[in-house]
Amino acid sequence: MIYLSLLLVGDKRSESRLNQEMPMAKQAKKGKRVEWTKAHERELKDHSRKKTPVKAIAKTMKRTPGALRQKAHAMGVSLGHRR
Repeated sequence: MIYLSLLLVGDKRSESRLNQEMPMAKQAKKGKRVEWTKAHERELKDHSRKKTPVKAIAKTMKRTPGALRQKAHAMGVSLGHRR
């Protein structure tokens, strides 16, 4: 309400604010997909046998925890062991 009344009065500062462009939000970077090789699958199975936490596997393999869980489910391997 106050802002509108300033516009009606003709305040120069409020006019200049209206003419300025608002900065756009930054877009999130999309990662490049990495194909699963036999070596990657073997490494995932080894981590499953060792009962390594998913976060630790994600850091070493440079993949998201969700991607690891999806692949493990597709392979029929259990992941995400709790101790």
